[in-house]
Amino acid sequence: MVPRSAPIRTVRMDGLSLEKVSHAFGDLLVVDDLSLSVAAGEILCLLGPSGCGKTTSLRIAAGLERIQAGRVVIAGREVARPGKDVAAEQRGVGMVFQDYALFPHLSVRDNVAFGLRGPAAEKRRSVDELLERLDIASHGDRFPHLLSGGEQQRVALARALAPRPAVMLMDEPFANLDVRLRDRIRDDTLNLLRQGSAATLMVTHDPDEAMRMADRIAIMRRGRIEQMGTPDDLYRHPANKLIAEFLSETNILHGKVNEKGEVETALGPLAANGLESGLEVDIVLRPEALVMDGEKGGLAATVHTVRPLAGWTVVDLRLPANGTALRARCTCETPPSPGDTVRIHPDPAGTFVFPRDRH
Repeated sequence: MVPRSAPIRTVRMDGLSLEKVSHAFGDLLVVDDLSLSVAAGEILCLLGPSGCGKTTSLRIAAGLERIQAGRVVIAGREVARPGKDVAAEQRGVGMVFQDYALFPHLSVRDNVAFGLRGPAAEKRRSVDELLERLDIASHGDRFPHLLSGGEQQRVALARALAPRPAVMLMDEPFANLDVRLRDRIRDDTLNLLRQGSAATLMVTHDPDEAMRMADRIAIMRRGRIEQMGTPDDLYRHPANKLIAEFLSETNILHGKVNEKGEVETALGPLAANGLESGLEVDIVLRPEALVMDGEKGGLAATVHTVRPLAGWTVVDLRLPANGTALRARCTCETPPSPGDTVRIHPDPAGTFVFPRDRH
């Protein structure tokens, strides 16, 4: 059941606001008292595991899901609350989804022009300008089934942007593209969004995509926002283990805080950052924070595998004393070789200690 909302304070803003929104499917609560706002010209990414409520939140903002509790405000205008739902096509939003939803019987140019109002010459000028900016001007008279996936995605984006919406809503818009094409089209999309003034709310399960595109990220779990902030804030100051793990690959160690305020681990004693004695904790160590610098004071580790990956050298290590497996990531000019012994130590800036997550 959806909980009753407290009285909602009126807030005017130029972009998008979801205020105390809750939503259930039967007895399953999928969005739980969610509040967020996206300013004009800002890109906010909803990031989280499958089933956390991010797509349902987007659909409520779009008007594709009838609101049950809370309200939605777009450009200062209330468009949804219990008993009131402005139709999706009247909300002034642009939408781009995984399947692109292009009209197969219309040409590229007619797809983009669909829904535009005004003189024909003005509409054609606007459409041609968008097609040019997205590098698909030569495809204006073609039909969607004759286009590649990347070209179809660009057409869907052009169609969403053509009416100059106050809000852009994007649900995994790059998920169906191969990796190399995805990077290029994502950059093109980002540049185009930055040139406009729409408030953009994007759903993604890809932390790299969120870190690359967003001004702010809201990480969701079980229908609630666990933490919201800039990509840098979330990466450097995660609120819990979930946030730290979601934003990058990690090494996880376990331990208990001793009376000295330290945690004994396979890497030796680590500061518990003020957590109370006797508390069981998870230690999250980013691979780039596992430093291999040859210091004599470091811990000896055996190199298991070495491989290049996206500008990094990824090194899998084993600690001879206890067999603990660890992963380091570095920009080594001369990387080690399998079988080498290296000395390692953790960088505190990338090492986080949290109370044990029992979920």
